[in-house]
Amino acid sequence: MKQSELFTKTQREAPKDEEAFNAQLLSRAGFIDKVMAGVYSYLPLGNMVLKNIESIVRNEMFEIGGQEILMPALQPKSLWEQTGRWGKYDSLFRFKSHFSKNEYVLGPTHEEIVVPLAKKYVSSYKDLPFCAFQIQTKFRDEARAKSGLLRGKEFLMKDLYSFHRDEKDLDEYYDKVTVSYKKIFKKVGLDKDTYLTFASGGTFSKYSHEFQTITPYGEDKIHLCEKCGLAVNNEIINEQDSCPQCGNRKLKEEKGSEVGNIFKLKNRYSQPFNLKYKDEKGEEKEVLMGCYGIGISRLMGVIAETYNDEKGIIWPESVAPFQIHLLHIGNSPASLKFADKVYQVLQKSCIKVLYDDRKSATAGEKFSDSDLIGIPWRAVVSEKTGDKIEIKKRSEEKTELVSEKNLIDLIK
Repeated sequence: MKQSELFTKTQREAPKDEEAFNAQLLSRAGFIDKVMAGVYSYLPLGNMVLKNIESIVRNEMFEIGGQEILMPALQPKSLWEQTGRWGKYDSLFRFKSHFSKNEYVLGPTHEEIVVPLAKKYVSSYKDLPFCAFQIQTKFRDEARAKSGLLRGKEFLMKDLYSFHRDEKDLDEYYDKVTVSYKKIFKKVGLDKDTYLTFASGGTFSKYSHEFQTITPYGEDKIHLCEKCGLAVNNEIINEQDSCPQCGNRKLKEEKGSEVGNIFKLKNRYSQPFNLKYKDEKGEEKEVLMGCYGIGISRLMGVIAETYNDEKGIIWPESVAPFQIHLLHIGNSPASLKFADKVYQVLQKSCIKVLYDDRKSATAGEKFSDSDLIGIPWRAVVSEKTGDKIEIKKRSEEKTELVSEKNLIDLIK
């Protein structure tokens, strides 16, 4: 893509009404645009990052047997009354139709939709287990929407729901999802800073689990157990002062941002909808469930907060909008012709490249924008470089002159 054709631009200063570091950085770099508190437009570069994260998450869900569906954001009041959550879910967006006077919600989660859906297809033990997931926009009327992409009123989320005949089967799949989530966080570059964290199980079980990424900008307090490598959220520490896994009392307090959660729902939602199956003996039993969420847009914000320096973002290669940022510097017709050729060769080699061909931008502006946007590799063509290309990693200071062929081999 040619940068001269990109309709968005970088900004020298962050928006004055933006408090969260992730949103300041992503706004300045031209990845997002704030519409109102907790609601953002994802600009071309930002949408590319979201799609890359989606792809990683989607492929991992397929690996653990997930079947992708897409459920409606618009949900009827009656289903939420059936589970008893209509009057209890604090952040629910509710409204009435102007025509029928029926009441609806904008879905913050999808248990009320997926369980009646499963009921249409589950009747026998032969229909279990199975799991279905979606990647979809969620809506929550957050009272504190001041954390950029980390706490939005509208956000993109992957939610997976699993259906089981007994607790043994649920437990086994729960462990499988835990392993899968660790793979996801490794692939997006957050494995070193992300911890499986004990959280309250609420009405479902004694504990649920969150995945918390350590960041100085995090809203949550977590307590790391250096003995067993797990963490405990603040709510659990207020109930007990030791690690639930190993009993260690020496826990290190850190700030964290939640990037995923997993719950054993058991019969919490199958019961209200009478979701049952017949076992081998013909006896009716309740279907047990698990649910597993990952915030796709939230992950983008956490990655930006984790990978940056004073100049801007440093995207991990797996989620970056492009693999390489090609800059043409100067006014030399010969170097411009060579830069155009390098751009075409990169494209033909299926390397995703952003080509800064802007004639109005100075060399300083191009270098500054490249650092701010944070594409993993930078390649510079100028009269000074001749028939070579100056390359460097965004995360490093060292530069190197390479040939066109060497550039392709290096990036591939």
